[in-house]
Amino acid sequence: MSANILIIGGAGYIGSHVNALLRERGYKTIIYDNLSTGHRDMVMGPFVYGDILEPDRLEDVFITHKIDVVIHLAAKSLVPESLTRPLFYYENNISGTVNILKLMLEYNVKNILFSSTASVYGSPDVIPVTEDVKPQPNSVYGFTKLAIERMIQDASLIHNFSYVVLRYFNAAGASLDGNIGELHIPETHLIPRVLDVAMGEEPEIVIYGTDYDTPDGTCIRDYIHIVDIADAHLRAVEWMLSQKKDKSGIILNVGSGKGFSVLDVINTAVEITGKDIPVNIGERRQGDPPKLVADAKLIEKVLGWKPRYSDLKTIIKTAWKWHSGRRMKLLKPTVRNKILSK
Repeated sequence: MSANILIIGGAGYIGSHVNALLRERGYKTIIYDNLSTGHRDMVMGPFVYGDILEPDRLEDVFITHKIDVVIHLAAKSLVPESLTRPLFYYENNISGTVNILKLMLEYNVKNILFSSTASVYGSPDVIPVTEDVKPQPNSVYGFTKLAIERMIQDASLIHNFSYVVLRYFNAAGASLDGNIGELHIPETHLIPRVLDVAMGEEPEIVIYGTDYDTPDGTCIRDYIHIVDIADAHLRAVEWMLSQKKDKSGIILNVGSGKGFSVLDVINTAVEITGKDIPVNIGERRQGDPPKLVADAKLIEKVLGWKPRYSDLKTIIKTAWKWHSGRRMKLLKPTVRNKILSK
């Protein structure tokens, strides 16, 4: 099925993988990104530089292209930053989404896929977490994502368009060929930070708390391979395009249903890389739930989606291939030189 898909935030970690898969399957994609966390070198196909807080610039894309589906990946997503810069998060995430939805309505675009997060659940009492669990976000980031979900639901009810909200758990890994992967400056996610230590870019990995109510005392998370996440997007797009007369929407967890601790990640990284990875024990961080694992039965039922690459070894093997390969070429020269001089 051919369709024009606007990927807002498509130069980032998730967006670049989603874009690659959609184009591989014959879809026409247009990337709109301000490159604040994304990278132009990881984008294939048409690219427009712009911000979701610039509605006139974004409108030019809707004017130039007949858009069939919007994929919204442009929300800011750092929990600690959201706690210190709440107004920045409210403005970008909520006001920016209002701009997107207004343009969708003006140009009669009837499908939106929104990148949400397991952070909307906060610290749930029931594990694994189903979509029916009451959201109780404990960060500004999580709250803004939940607010966007509600905004999309309300607009869909009144204006009759289809939506899919994907609540990711922990995106991880890299493309199987090692050509695209995770490249954040600074890096905040656990697996690439562990691999930074294995590369000698950082002296140690800090574990934030070892006294949680888990088997080894460290936090447990549900890690999803980025290729599996891209596949969930593909299936969600196809599901929306199949909704002809009766437009509808759905919220789906994207998770493996398996949990791995911080120590599991570190020990597996040592095994895969063959490198020493020194550890330092730090204090707990605000907003970190002890355990967060998905119940992913609904996405399998609705989209036929099952993770294929989300075992921890495959995740870290592909991340390491990227991390020790093409990633270094794409780092800004000053950053790369600083790393190589250590």
